Amino acid sequence: MPEKRPHIAVIVSTIDEEYQSGILDGIRQFAFANGITLEHFVAFGNIGSDTRHDTGEYNIFSLANFSRFDGVILLINTIQMSDRLEQVLGRVREAGIPAVCIDKDVPGMYTICIDNESAMQAMVEHFIVRHGFTRINYVSGPADNIDSRQRLKSYKDALTKHGIPVEEERIYHGHFMSKDGADAVAQFLQSPLKFPQAIVCANDNMAIAAVNALMVRGVRVPEDVAISGFDYIDNARNYSPSLTSVERPLERVGQLACQKILNHLRGVDQERSVILETKCHFSQSCGCCETPLTDTDEFKRRNYQTLDSFTNDASLANRLSSSLAECDSLTDFVSNLERFVPEFGCKEFYLCLCDSWKNGIMSDEAEENYLMHILSPNDYITEGYGDKILVPLAWRDGMFLRMADFQAEEMLPGLFAPERERGDYYFVPLHFRERCMGYCVMSDTAFPTTSKLFHNCIMAIANSLESVRKIVCLDRVTRKLNRLYTIDSLAEINNRNGFRIGTQHLYSWCISTQKPVMLMFLDMDGLKHINDTYGHKAGDAAITEMADILTASCTDGEVCCRFGGDEFIVFAANYTEEQAKALSDRINARIEAANTADKPYTLAASLGYYITVPQQDTNLFQLVTVADNIMYAEKKRKKMSRYLKHSGVDFQTPPDDLPED
Repeated sequence: MPEKRPHIAVIVSTIDEEYQSGILDGIRQFAFANGITLEHFVAFGNIGSDTRHDTGEYNIFSLANFSRFDGVILLINTIQMSDRLEQVLGRVREAGIPAVCIDKDVPGMYTICIDNESAMQAMVEHFIVRHGFTRINYVSGPADNIDSRQRLKSYKDALTKHGIPVEEERIYHGHFMSKDGADAVAQFLQSPLKFPQAIVCANDNMAIAAVNALMVRGVRVPEDVAISGFDYIDNARNYSPSLTSVERPLERVGQLACQKILNHLRGVDQERSVILETKCHFSQSCGCCETPLTDTDEFKRRNYQTLDSFTNDASLANRLSSSLAECDSLTDFVSNLERFVPEFGCKEFYLCLCDSWKNGIMSDEAEENYLMHILSPNDYITEGYGDKILVPLAWRDGMFLRMADFQAEEMLPGLFAPERERGDYYFVPLHFRERCMGYCVMSDTAFPTTSKLFHNCIMAIANSLESVRKIVCLDRVTRKLNRLYTIDSLAEINNRNGFRIGTQHLYSWCISTQKPVMLMFLDMDGLKHINDTYGHKAGDAAITEMADILTASCTDGEVCCRFGGDEFIVFAANYTEEQAKALSDRINARIEAANTADKPYTLAASLGYYITVPQQDTNLFQLVTVADNIMYAEKKRKKMSRYLKHSGVDFQTPPDDLPED
């Protein structure tokens, strides 16, 4: 029997940075060579000030069902939400699988670290010993980042070692962002302290931004001030002046991380913690240029490839955003997204949505709390992905296919099947702020790690999905509001507004074509007696029953409504006396049939109708009044008949003190 293929989960954020992509390259190289399948759970956190966005991004880590994996690699320094990181570490411990933490020592787990302290101390001492500088400023990273803290400590230790006082005013605390370099330069230029001879930056991006900011102000590098960075990224090596920096063995870190898990699975003894050395490259930005420059022709080729790739990715991102922005339904959304999936260059692609992705869109439009639910949603997911996952789009080996719903704990059906080929999978979140909608899965593609616009494409998919959710939601709300505006909530037939809207066109047509209209006015008999004797619940039931009778009787295009209280109206266009009489008979017959049912009260009503050819200056409700008067005459006649029947007195006209209904 062949050896079971290992599956290793990789927890990482912001994979389009060189630090992350370098380590991931090493992980993939080792995994490919050793038949290991990788499942990357990828967030893009800390890209702005909105913590709700980070909540939605880092939620992807909760999808990882660690009990299914053989090991996990965690790029801890890339995750900026400490509470989410602790949750991940806790779940890894519960799963009991081997874990490798990169650049942070976590008890009970393997650790691979890079010697930040020695490298930074060597860099600062280079400025002190080689160049004789005593005024050395520093641009730091975030205080909660272990790399940042170690590098800052080494900067201070190097100054102290050589008898140079540590002046806090010479330290700028940033967030490893490019703009921090420019902001630091602005602060240093405004400082009352004498301008520095050198500026040491905790990473290359801040260092390059600092060089640009200085040159804009006419400050030369390295003639007026020396600059150094950390990471030795491609831009630093090929910048002008080329940047003095620290090279870290990132690919080696990734390879060792994978090796440690495989060794653990095979029972190989190994050290829990490994610290890898770094290498300083002293280049043009400090005036040394020990590092040879990149061959010009090679640089041109690489630069062309980079620009060409970015241009193609920008086109893809723009076309994707534009196409998805036009969608107003999930079907339309999926149809448009399908057009772009082949361009992602992946072997597999899955759009996975939480069963509750469209919470706020309710199937029961009669729900009393519908509008409150829409306007104040409080049950959408912010942690986890619920129980059931829907797959409206699935692509594999160049073909779209149908996939059944599955349980979220599976992550992806068949992922761990023995017959499934080795692969590199990327799970990325779909969310709007903290609202979780689902995730995308891609396999065997360089797009997530090589494109600076990968996250833009994912954001376009997520934002369009949220737009579709809102459009469908607003459509349902509009229909609900229209219903509330036009439908009587008790009788479930038209109210006055619905009657006016439903008859407006027909009434205008009858005026213009001089066709007759029929207005019937119906008033329930004895409703007050029902309410007083049997309660208002019984009265409401009687009203509802009468509305049902009218609805069932109006079978020839008539429009009926509850006019108010116990009064109802029926309108018909191009109606004859025979039709009106037949409608009256149907209504009365259904009333009689309803009274055969077992209930404490008797249903009764008086009705009258009026047929006329309407004129331009005649309002519909003027005709309603005429029908009302005809109905009232009928009601008075019935009252007089009841009085004579019960008193035995032969009155020609009804007495003045007839009892009220």
